[in-house]
Amino acid sequence: MSERAAKVTPEDEQDDDQITDSAAPDAAAEADSAGDAETETTVDPVTSGAEAVVRALENAGVEYAFGVQGGAIMPVYDALYDSDIYHVTMAHEQGAAHAADAYGIVSGDPGICLATSGPGATNLVTGIADADMDSDPMVALTGQVSTEMVGNDAFQETDTTGVTTPVTKDNTFSSDPDRVGSDVSEAFALAREGRPGPTLVDLPKDITNAETDREPDAPEVPDTYRVQERADPEIVDAAAERIENASKPVMLLGGGVIKGEASEACREFATEHEIPVITTMPAIGAFPEDHELSLEMAGMHGTGYANMAITHCDTLIGIGTRFDDRLTGGIETFAPDAELIHVDIDPAEISKNIHADYPLVGDAETVVEQLSAAVDASPEAKKWRAQCQQWKSDYSMAYDAPEDEPVQPEFVVEALDEATSDRAVVTTGVGQHQMWACQYWTFTEPRTWVSSHGLGAMGYGLPSAIGARLAADDDQEVVCIDGDGSFLMTLQGLSVAVRENLDITVAVLNNEYIGMVRQWQDAFFEGRHSASDYGWMPEFDKLAEAFGAKGFRIDDYDDVAETIDEAITYDGPSVIDVHIDPDANVYPMVPSGGDNGQFALTEDQL
Repeated sequence: MSERAAKVTPEDEQDDDQITDSAAPDAAAEADSAGDAETETTVDPVTSGAEAVVRALENAGVEYAFGVQGGAIMPVYDALYDSDIYHVTMAHEQGAAHAADAYGIVSGDPGICLATSGPGATNLVTGIADADMDSDPMVALTGQVSTEMVGNDAFQETDTTGVTTPVTKDNTFSSDPDRVGSDVSEAFALAREGRPGPTLVDLPKDITNAETDREPDAPEVPDTYRVQERADPEIVDAAAERIENASKPVMLLGGGVIKGEASEACREFATEHEIPVITTMPAIGAFPEDHELSLEMAGMHGTGYANMAITHCDTLIGIGTRFDDRLTGGIETFAPDAELIHVDIDPAEISKNIHADYPLVGDAETVVEQLSAAVDASPEAKKWRAQCQQWKSDYSMAYDAPEDEPVQPEFVVEALDEATSDRAVVTTGVGQHQMWACQYWTFTEPRTWVSSHGLGAMGYGLPSAIGARLAADDDQEVVCIDGDGSFLMTLQGLSVAVRENLDITVAVLNNEYIGMVRQWQDAFFEGRHSASDYGWMPEFDKLAEAFGAKGFRIDDYDDVAETIDEAITYDGPSVIDVHIDPDANVYPMVPSGGDNGQFALTEDQL
C-alpha cells in the first residue's frame, strides 16, 4: 500500500518490550492471533448518526480521509477516532479537497474530504468544483448547524447544499439519523458510477449526535440511476464502416478513457489498425507518448503535429472527451473536414460542443470493444501516417538552452523525467509550469498525470501530491512541478507532508511572475505587467527548511542533475527552488478561440 509515517506512542514501545521479554513468545503470538480472529468477526453496533457515517465509509473500503476538524463536524471526527480509516489533517480545507481529488485520480476510488460548516464547507468549494469539471470521483462530508437552527443565520451556518449544487454530481442534506449512513453510502456509489464526479452529504450536528442503531445500506446507486454501457449496434456498425473507409483517421482520447479503464482497449485498437493517437490534457498517459503512433497532446498548448493532424484528418474518433474550448479553439475551424465518431458515457456531452456524426453513448471500454469487433479491415492510411511523422519532424518540441543564459524550464522538466521511473506520478499547479510539464515529460502510463484541467485551480499542485502519494504504490515516485505563484497559494501543505513523512519532491519553476498572465500581457496587452510581477517571492528552499522539509536551490545548469538526484533520493518531502528564465514562454500556442492549424511558435506569430 501507500507510504505513511509510522506513529509510535510510548504505550506502543512498552508493548513491544513486553513481547520481546516474554518467556513464551510463541504463546503470546498465538494469543494475539486468536484475539485478531475475534476482532475480525466482531463489529461493534452503530449507536449514533456519526458512527453510521463512519461505518458507511468503512463498508465502502475507504482507507484515507482528508480534512480539517471543526465544531459542526466534531461528532463525525469523534467516531473516526476508533476507526481504522486513517485521517490526514490538512492545513486548509481547499488542500483537503485537492488531496481527496488526487487520491481519486490515482487510485480510481473516490477520495474523501471532510470539513465543518460555514467557512470549512465553503473552503472546500474550489476543490469540489475542480473535481466536477474534471469528472473526478470524490465524496465531501460537511458539518452543518443543528436542523432547528438552519435558516436562522446561526454561527458558521451556510447553505452548503445550495452553494455546491452547481458543482456536484449529487448532494444531500441528511435529515434523518436512521438514514444518514445510507446517505453517505449512496454518495460514495454515485461518485464512482457512470461518469465519475464529486458528491456531497451535509451533516447537521443534531443528526450525527442522535442515537440510532441503523446500519447503513451497502454503497449502491438508487434504482432510478441508469447508465448505458453499450452503444447502439447500428451506429457502431456505421462508425466501423467509416473507420474502414477512412484515409486520414485519428483517435482523440479524452480523460474518460482513463476513468473508464479503457486505456488498454484503446491502445490495442490503435496499434491493430495503425491509427495515429492524440490525447487531451486530462488523458495524458492513456497512450504511451514514446509510441510511434503517438502525436501527444492537442489544443491551445498542444504539439504542432497533433493540431495539424486534427485540422487535416477526415475521420476523428473522439473517446471520453467533452471537446472543451482549450482543445478545440474556434469551433468552426476544428477538424473542419472530419466526420466525428464520439464515444461518451454521458449523453449530455454528445454534440454539445462539436456535432457528432456517429454518436456512441456508452462505457468507453465497452464501446471500443464493440468497435473493435465491428471493424473488419484497417483503413488504408499509410500516406497519412507518413504525413503525421513529417509533421512531428517539422514541428518538433525542440528548444534552445544556452549555457550562458538562465535555466530553461523545459530542461528542468526533462531532467526530472530522466531521474525518475516511467511510473512516477506527476502533479502540477496551474500556469506555464503545468504546460511545460505535460509537454516535456514523456508519459507512458495512465493515472500518472494529476492536474487541474477544466477549472484551472492555482494551488492544486502540493495538496494533490499529498493525496497522490497516499494512493500511489510504494515504488512510484511522486513529483510536483509547480510555479512560484501557484505554490505560494497552498504551501502550508508542507507542514502536512512533513508531519506524515511523505516522500514527495516539489520542483518550483520560479520566474517571479504569474507566468502565463505575463505571457499574455506581453502578447496581447502591450507588455503592461499589471499585478503579474511577483518579484517579492520568498526563498522557497529556506521556507521548506523552516517547515522541516529538505530545501534545495538551482540557479544554473551545472546544479540541475545533481540537485534533482539529491532531492529525489531524499526520503521525505523536499522542495527545489528552481530559478528559471523569467522571460521563458510556452509554445506552441493557439490564441483563445483561434484556429488550431494556425498555432504560433513565437510571439511574433500571434
